[in-house]
Amino acid sequence: MITTPITASLQRGALDLELTDRGLLPHRLPAWARQQYDDGQLEMAESQPSGVRLVFRTRATVVELETLLTKREYVGAPPRPDGVYDLVVDGKLTAQATVDGGDVITIDLMTGSTESRRGESRTLRFDGLSDVLKTVELWLPHNETTELVALRTDAPIEPVPADGRRVWVHHGSSISHGSDAGSPTAIWPALAAAHGGVELVNLGFAGSSFLQPFVARTIRDTPADLISLKLGINIVNTDSLRLRSFTPAVHGFLDTIRDGHPDTPLLVISPILCPIHEHTPGPTGWDLSALAEGHLRFAATGAPEEVATGKLTLSVIRAELSRIIAQRATADPNLHYLDGRTLYGEPDNTAHPLPDDLHPDPETHRIMATRFAAHSFSAKGPFA
Repeated sequence: MITTPITASLQRGALDLELTDRGLLPHRLPAWARQQYDDGQLEMAESQPSGVRLVFRTRATVVELETLLTKREYVGAPPRPDGVYDLVVDGKLTAQATVDGGDVITIDLMTGSTESRRGESRTLRFDGLSDVLKTVELWLPHNETTELVALRTDAPIEPVPADGRRVWVHHGSSISHGSDAGSPTAIWPALAAAHGGVELVNLGFAGSSFLQPFVARTIRDTPADLISLKLGINIVNTDSLRLRSFTPAVHGFLDTIRDGHPDTPLLVISPILCPIHEHTPGPTGWDLSALAEGHLRFAATGAPEEVATGKLTLSVIRAELSRIIAQRATADPNLHYLDGRTLYGEPDNTAHPLPDDLHPDPETHRIMATRFAAHSFSAKGPFA
């Protein structure tokens, strides 16, 4: 077996590779941005390699990847499934694998306490591949922090040169991150990217999309042919802004992106349907009765009458985003708006209710991807 150093030329989707004492840790935010916050949730989310994959050309019939995972366990809740690795050969999903071991962080949702224990690396192996020259993509688990220890093959590998495909940078919340999707290529942005024939850079950060200036600057500085922003749900989840501050924050976020991408097609997407927050403000809390029975569910803890004081609901956010984009589009013809309920709305909630009242199931990820691609990559779409 040949061990090939993992370098930036072999990866796509990460904006930084951090050298650790045990391997390489892909990050979806650059080092300078990571220095501008003290937020454990975002630290976890951006280190989970959603959309990150190793890409290379080879005649190898065997591919091995040694990794060190960080798994999270929640006291009183069912064990989370192991993260999935997807092997894509010449554009087709060919095999999937999981590994155990790794570090474990145990979280008590009732008290907020955490406990960590250190684990060992494990090796996953894909064999039986054809010995012809092929493009191999190894997609990392979208929901587990993954350190890369070693890449081994039974034939030499080489980087894949740019093929002219457009780069799509997408930012959003846990739904864009891929919460409850079945595997890394089955999150809705990855499926939509495959439909559209574009290269994905996924900046969907679970529980962590707050219109942060350093995220806007990251998007500004990242090469992109297409940009989309799915905004709003985390702001309601955390009750972090009022309408008076939300409006200038959206303008500032867009202004910063336009500083680096003045003419790039930019699509702003409002939240998908989420019944608990359509007319009830946040913050979002745990459904303690469900948690006592071993189920993770969410509940809105605000009151509808608080909207009069400026608190935000999804209905308020959609109306304001629509107004802002319509106002700016008069001078920015490459700025577009999409109501998130086009991707998942009332009829879908009847057929595919959100399992935890917040996140879509795997089938809904597929539905959202198909609809997004039909809207955005169509002949008259914003990404045409």
